[in-house]
Amino acid sequence: MPGFSASGHLSKMAISPVADGGAVQYQLRLDDQSVDLNPYLQQRVQLQWLGEIHCCHCGRKTRKSFSQGFCYPCFTRLAQCDSCMMSPEKCHYAQGTCRDPSWADDVCFNDHIVYLANSSGLKVGITRATQMPTRWLDQGAAQALPIARVSNRRLSGLIEDLLRTQVADKTNWRTLLKQEAEPLDLAAERDRLFHEFSDQIRQIERQEGPDSVRLIDNAVTEHFHYPVVQYPAKISSHNFDKNPLVSGCLQGIKGQYLILDTGVINLRKFTSYHIQFSVD
Repeated sequence: MPGFSASGHLSKMAISPVADGGAVQYQLRLDDQSVDLNPYLQQRVQLQWLGEIHCCHCGRKTRKSFSQGFCYPCFTRLAQCDSCMMSPEKCHYAQGTCRDPSWADDVCFNDHIVYLANSSGLKVGITRATQMPTRWLDQGAAQALPIARVSNRRLSGLIEDLLRTQVADKTNWRTLLKQEAEPLDLAAERDRLFHEFSDQIRQIERQEGPDSVRLIDNAVTEHFHYPVVQYPAKISSHNFDKNPLVSGCLQGIKGQYLILDTGVINLRKFTSYHIQFSVD
């Protein structure tokens, strides 16, 4: 589809899994427009930052994006930008200091999933139960397995904090973008961790109440395939703040990254940037 062009403020790409092992489908989101990206594989694309950033919450023009898309006042005020979102075990709702208790009631105080995934290797993570498999696809996971369901976000952070003494909790983005992940036996890893930390997990449940922690020992590992034609031999990254024009042949899409023959770019990092997207 040569000659295509669209512009708007970036949001993280929309990702949809495909049954029967097909490649996941990606859409570039620019304000209210959605552009299917998979058809542009192996074509030359261009993304140009038009010089403006507008906060994804209040719409205020800002010179810098904080916490992936917010202006500084929103970053310092909103509950979704508080440090406990990155470290849920540090939740301070019970101390009466939550930035927005009504927001926390809707987001933090519902079922969360602790999971194992294989993206750049074995990792542990957490997500709201309603965000599966979106969370896994955003991270570029080749495999994912839910291992526990807990009653709130703080509890999921406590379990994750426990397990990450044995398992990484972050994805190595360079490894993610260099190759396909070698398959892992996530069920065996789950069983190993359950055995290793059984006493500590039971203690957390006793402290928090019956059914606050429900281990999942019968889930089936999910597998995902990403639309990558060619992985780069060497990783270099594009940054709109350093160079507003990014162009190259689109060789793949994985997680929230575009893989071009000129380098890779994490589009989620530039949420709220006003972008012109075009295909030669």
